[in-house]
Amino acid sequence: MIIKDLIEQSKKKAKVEAAKKTAKDVAIGASIGAAVGVAAGTLLAPKSGKETREDIAKSAKQAAENVKEKVEEVKIKAKEEYADMKEFKNKVEDVKTQAKKDVADIKEEAKSY
Repeated sequence: MIIKDLIEQSKKKAKVEAAKKTAKDVAIGASIGAAVGVAAGTLLAPKSGKETREDIAKSAKQAAENVKEKVEEVKIKAKEEYADMKEFKNKVEDVKTQAKKDVADIKEEAKSY
């Protein structure tokens, strides 16, 4: 029963991970698309060279800030996932230990027959 629960938990976790990856990919794609759109709009806008350079500098700074934020988010998620994986590993080890004890108990009982 415990092994079945662990397998179901593992499947649910895999589905959640897939959803997180999809969401992350969408966010990255949207960020890249927005950056490209801003850059294209800036370069094609009817402004003076100085204004255009200022806009490009602002856009570059904003893009750098966005990247830093995303990196921090990924770091936090990675730490959480690592902790979850360690917890899952510990549960598996507990199940293995209990299974070994159960097998030893069954062997002892079988010897008495």
